[in-house]
Amino acid sequence: MLRSMTGFGYSEYTENDITVTVEIKTVNHRYIDIFLKMPKQLSAYEEMIRSLVNSRIQRGKIDIYINYDNKSPQAQEVLLDENLAKAYFNALKKITEELGLRDDITASSLARFPDILKVEKQENDEQTGRILEKAVNMAIDGLIEMRSREGEKLKDSLMTNLSVIEDYTGKIRERAPFVVKEYKEKLENRLSELIDLQKIDPARIAAEVALFADKCSIDEELVRLNSHIAQMRDMLHKGSPVGKKADFLIQEMNREVNTIGAKASDLEITRNVVELKSEVEKLREQIQNIE
Repeated sequence: MLRSMTGFGYSEYTENDITVTVEIKTVNHRYIDIFLKMPKQLSAYEEMIRSLVNSRIQRGKIDIYINYDNKSPQAQEVLLDENLAKAYFNALKKITEELGLRDDITASSLARFPDILKVEKQENDEQTGRILEKAVNMAIDGLIEMRSREGEKLKDSLMTNLSVIEDYTGKIRERAPFVVKEYKEKLENRLSELIDLQKIDPARIAAEVALFADKCSIDEELVRLNSHIAQMRDMLHKGSPVGKKADFLIQEMNREVNTIGAKASDLEITRNVVELKSEVEKLREQIQNIE
């Protein structure tokens, strides 16, 4: 299935009092570019998350936002900075002795000082990693579903573009044989106005016409252009990832159209080439949205 590079995925997953929420936003980008923002205590899982995303998304600028809340009783531990507590205690003792104050230093009074007691969250690595992986996969599922819906809409538009390109190519192919014929007639008419046509060797005229026909021949370009159109249709039917290959194919299509325009010595063909260029450019712009 064809997928767009624009999409959004969201998940919220809770297990054993641990809740993880994940938001993933993607937009167009030539390659894959991941920006990840998550709590510091999950930093050990960054490589796992990036690997997971890379395995399922091939192209686009990807912003990932993760929130984490662990309310399990085993998640918190109170830590005592014993050295800092002793330093506070000694300072207070010195103050009471030097100023002759009553010595009423207690544990609760010491605990009020900053950084003596710290509450830290202790993570179960295996459990946290499993829950995080589940939440990220759920968000990616939603993202891919949205990108797929958008991709199918783009596919319809791209197929329409290809049909229009094919129509203009067909008009050029129909017109091409008449260009040489009309050139021969114009050459003969011009010569007849200047000199007696019967005095001119027919072989000379045939050679001149053959030289012109070879110079303005666009048969090969038309064949290659039709081949590129067929390849593009086949790519779109096969589905993503096709973005990079399609980019290259459009460059080749554009090259053939430009060559046809350069060789064309006919106003009608030139007009169709202008339309072809416009349609190929539309195709190129749309392909930028494809994964």
